[in-house]
Amino acid sequence: MHFEQRSLVMTIAFLLRLRALAVCSLAALACGAGTSPARAQSIVVMVNGDPITDFDIQQRTKLNFLSTRKQQTRQEIINELIDDRVKIKEGKKFGVEPSSSDVDQSFAGMGSRMRLSPEQLTKSLESQGVRPETLKSRIKAEIVWSSLVRGRYKERLIVSDKDVAAAVAAAGGDGDQQGQAYEYKMQPVVLIVSNASNQGLMEARHKEAEALRARVQTCAEANNVFKTTANAVIKEIVVKTSADIPPNLRKLLDDTPIGHLTPPEATRQGIQMVALCSRTPTTVDTPKKREIKEQMYTKKYEATSKAYLQEVRKAAMIEYR
Repeated sequence: MHFEQRSLVMTIAFLLRLRALAVCSLAALACGAGTSPARAQSIVVMVNGDPITDFDIQQRTKLNFLSTRKQQTRQEIINELIDDRVKIKEGKKFGVEPSSSDVDQSFAGMGSRMRLSPEQLTKSLESQGVRPETLKSRIKAEIVWSSLVRGRYKERLIVSDKDVAAAVAAAGGDGDQQGQAYEYKMQPVVLIVSNASNQGLMEARHKEAEALRARVQTCAEANNVFKTTANAVIKEIVVKTSADIPPNLRKLLDDTPIGHLTPPEATRQGIQMVALCSRTPTTVDTPKKREIKEQMYTKKYEATSKAYLQEVRKAAMIEYR
């Protein structure tokens, strides 16, 4: 099951905080002292026959505190857990049930974005008293809910080009960006380094990349050069607009002559460059249009999600103990 990254409700602050915690206390493990097993496992709420325990509440409280550094009330945490239970229940009703491997893949992807292995992310959580299953449960509920909302209400979530144009005009237009919007055709190339931690090998391949960069004048030459270069890969052409690319990369591509390569950059795979095959002006998709379209979509999604959740909560059996 594939789903968009933004479907997972995890804040940037949370990711950065976890990464920092991994650096300073990766080896530390939480013991969970101070809570008796009987108290921790006592049932607080039953949701469609599924229990929410004191331990569940404690774990979600800790997880959310990592995200915001603000202490939520016990009832707010209980409401979140009830929401998760009804989301999972609704998913089963429509056959939306992510497997353990789906959840593990998302968990690993989160770690990868922080440059942490799944094991390191697990230890980082545990160092703050949070079991990885707590985060995985949250991930699972969000996978299910995103799939349900986007699948069942696809038509309702459509943002038309006409609506976007009207919103852009109401915001003052984007004439200042029209001349800056391009469609880029790019071909990534990588000089592979089997051990990226070997600084000597990386430096040697970086020098090789600079020499090859000086030779390449067209994408056709890039194909010929890198197909015959040892331990090198030239990938398929990628087409992106200015709206798809962050500002720093846009500037890099705008400063690169057509047919030439961007400066070498060290990655996990080795030394990477991008051959710029074409750069065509476009007014179809500018950064401002993309920003406004995403804002409009998010507004529609959040309103639809809220109404849908209220509906399934009303139909749920929620019993406080």
